Amino acid sequence: MQFLEHRIADRRLLRLIGKWLKAGVIEDGRRIESLQGTPQGAVISPLLSNIYLHYVLDLWAHQWRKQHATGRVIIVRYADDSVVGFERKDDAGQFLAALRERMAKFGLALHPDKTRLIEFGRQAQEQRKLRGEGKPETFDFLGFTHCCGKTRQGWFAILRLTVKKRMRATLKAIRVELRKRMHDDVPAVGKWLGRVVQGYFNYFAVPGNSHRLCSFREEICRTWRHVLMRRSQRHCLSWERFNRLVKRYIPLYRNTHPYPSERFRVKHPR
Repeated sequence: MQFLEHRIADRRLLRLIGKWLKAGVIEDGRRIESLQGTPQGAVISPLLSNIYLHYVLDLWAHQWRKQHATGRVIIVRYADDSVVGFERKDDAGQFLAALRERMAKFGLALHPDKTRLIEFGRQAQEQRKLRGEGKPETFDFLGFTHCCGKTRQGWFAILRLTVKKRMRATLKAIRVELRKRMHDDVPAVGKWLGRVVQGYFNYFAVPGNSHRLCSFREEICRTWRHVLMRRSQRHCLSWERFNRLVKRYIPLYRNTHPYPSERFRVKHPR
């Protein structure tokens, strides 16, 4: 509430948010009181958590970067997930120790399994090669596994691949839903399935991720054909007919996001 008072002067709005924080949640018909933090699953919880981390992490990290860092520091945060890049290894260790202390002051803690220091980037790839070590470690962020790779011309590039665990979970959920829709009209199922695949592509279709997304599409088509053939013991679904259904309803893969260099390019007016 103190953080909110920095920007909000309307006492009525602050009083309403205070009531929201104390409202609790209903589980199995029983009210569970909220003793601290934001109610789990409440609509306003992500917004309040983002404001909380803005003061706890963002502003503090900016001050730490100016006062203590000896090299460049890059910070990217989305909700409660963040990635911090350091030019120097010593800065990374000092920042991690200071961040743990900072979080503890506000009743927060870093996830023990997801918080780690790794050697990553162009220089890491070259240095590990000189030391005779393997490829740099990877990390997951916002549904993508980030890897050190190269372009066809041999230049360094960061590859963003769909997290395998998340893709398997999505395929499993689609298989379950297709079995439920086994005896529905084929055009209706095809339109629904096409929207699902297109929505998946809209998020994950980034440059360099074509192999996994094409595999995702092939698995969807294979599952759909298996379900259609189970509709009757005397199925008559030929490959020619099924390919026409796939061509009509299942969209092809294509990049829906440009390269980062194109997305963040600043065009000056002439």
